[in-house]
Amino acid sequence: MGPGPGNPYPEAIEAFMRPMLGHLDPAFLTLLDEVCDQLRTVFGTTNALTIPISGTGSAGMETCIVNVLGPGDVAVIGVNGVFGARMCDVASRTGAEVVRVDFDWGTPVTADRLLDAHPSPTLIGMVHAETSTGARSDVEPVAAGKGDALLLVDCVTSLGGIPFEADAWGVDLAYSGTQKCLGVPPGLSPITVSDRARDRFVERSQSWYLDLRMIGSYVGTAGAKRTYHHTAPISMIYSLHGGLTALLDEGIEAVHARHAECGQLLQDGLVELGFELFATEGHRLPELTTVVVPDGVEEAAVRATLLDRYDIEVGGGLGEYAGKVWRIGCMGHTARPRNVTLLLGALGEVLGR
Repeated sequence: MGPGPGNPYPEAIEAFMRPMLGHLDPAFLTLLDEVCDQLRTVFGTTNALTIPISGTGSAGMETCIVNVLGPGDVAVIGVNGVFGARMCDVASRTGAEVVRVDFDWGTPVTADRLLDAHPSPTLIGMVHAETSTGARSDVEPVAAGKGDALLLVDCVTSLGGIPFEADAWGVDLAYSGTQKCLGVPPGLSPITVSDRARDRFVERSQSWYLDLRMIGSYVGTAGAKRTYHHTAPISMIYSLHGGLTALLDEGIEAVHARHAECGQLLQDGLVELGFELFATEGHRLPELTTVVVPDGVEEAAVRATLLDRYDIEVGGGLGEYAGKVWRIGCMGHTARPRNVTLLLGALGEVLGR
């Protein structure tokens, strides 16, 4: 139940056993088309350019950024944790001017400060679900006031766990990861790009491997004819297909409800054990709960005991909160009440509560 890769859906693991195909085999390309359709449903979009990038979530972040930013552009980015800061780092490497808007960790990014940070940015970036703090930020108010800017959203920890509606909210670019609420091993980064954003692609991306003008042609979104770009990770796409099939068979609303139920059970149980929840009330993620480590508790030792004795992984804090906060993931196939009960019982036993 750590913040990183959890137990994937069984269907995602079984998919690895499928016979290997060539990455240009018609049967594989048919499956790739199905995966892209499934991702459109999960992202809440009709965007043609909705694809799995070969790489983890940070590859999706870089893909979105390097295709729309270059020297002379301005990016306003909200930072309320590690991954907002990483977005700033990636954007700065394109030569764009980065206007960083900082918020206290554990609190949400707010639209007013983002929208007031610059009169005419090229891009506004924000994290929907900050993995380092367990805080959710509202996307819709930012989208409503973005004006001519493109809106980029990190939904690595939110996609498949809480509602995300790219089209209805007005999101131009978004990226996620497979290992969180989608319940698939790490290795791919689903992204979606609006036609509005595609119209503003830079003439020549600073990355060859992540150039969406070329990748889009390979996956069939830039016309009927496919062109070779790179060798797709066949087995990972099999696995993504299996995980998305399991998720959609259960029903996206039912999956969201399951995450919400488990998150509430976990947070209520932690409070009963005497823990202080870290993220701001009303913006706490059900799929990733952060708690303040109590005084006098050897936090690394407790986490090691949980892992060794109960096979339960609890993540430590990041950045300035390393050693001060625990991050407890309850996402994807792992988001089941029985797992919450096991964690609370194990934690209570280890701490003698």
